[in-house]
Amino acid sequence: MASTYSNLGIELIGAGEQTGTWGTTTNTNLGTLIDQAISGYQTVPCTGGTDTITIPNGASGVARNMFLELTGTGGGILVVPTNEKLYFIFNNTASAITVRVTTGVSVPAGAKTVLVCNGTDIVVAQNYLASLTLGAALPVASGGTGSTSTTAYAVYAGNSAGTGFTPIAPSTSGNLLTSNGTNWASTALTTFTGTVVAASGSTISDGTTAFAIGYLAIPQNIQSSNYTLVLIDGGKHIYSTNSGAQSITIPTNASVAFPIGTAFTIVNNGTTSITIVTTSLTVFQAGTTNTGNRTIATKGVATCLKVDTNTWFVSGAGVS
Repeated sequence: MASTYSNLGIELIGAGEQTGTWGTTTNTNLGTLIDQAISGYQTVPCTGGTDTITIPNGASGVARNMFLELTGTGGGILVVPTNEKLYFIFNNTASAITVRVTTGVSVPAGAKTVLVCNGTDIVVAQNYLASLTLGAALPVASGGTGSTSTTAYAVYAGNSAGTGFTPIAPSTSGNLLTSNGTNWASTALTTFTGTVVAASGSTISDGTTAFAIGYLAIPQNIQSSNYTLVLIDGGKHIYSTNSGAQSITIPTNASVAFPIGTAFTIVNNGTTSITIVTTSLTVFQAGTTNTGNRTIATKGVATCLKVDTNTWFVSGAGVS
């Protein structure tokens, strides 16, 4: 019966074979091939192209060695055989090298890693560590902080060089983390005295309902001729210095969806009365059951308040 060979190319002498010479084969198996597989350390010159190493049957082979140190120019591909085995790889070149059967794993320059051939391709041999203690701080380039300790309760920001992190202590109760456009600092809250500009239609909520943001003053919108109210008139006063007949129209909800609670004031400082046009709306004159168009006399002031989808109340002096 002829010899066969194991996964690692070790010769398995057939029954009755190699009479008187089996010792040579056994010594090769034990003293060379198994040594390579268990503890062999081999340098492998890499040309920068595609280099191939093998595990020949019954003979010494580069790919059988447990630890391979890759030397040379690097930057290429190292093809290994499909034999199932571990590889400890040290890429001692200046460029990444892909160790593969078909696709494989790219090993960065200077890296040392453990790979395994599963009979089809090269894969990483490990992806889990139950715990890890490093002899030095993990550098930023590897996803660490570069620091061996932390400052209690501090917030950390990247330093100016981008090589580590700088602690920012809370300093004082009530402080905020602020930026000056370059650095971060813990600074005291400053009383706001500026001007806030909110987009048209902005709202503020009581947790249940959103309301339009109002004003500390009652802004003026000068309209001395016929005018239809628009959404941004909410909270303002319409000021008229008309010299002839004038109407101001409250649009229906379908036309302009004023939020419920919207209010505006009409001030007639003109020479002619103003008609509040309320077509397709229910508009009550406050204190009465009167509905329909309302009239504001000269020097009169009327406030209009929306209380339902198409329901308003009008009140004021000089209103009829």
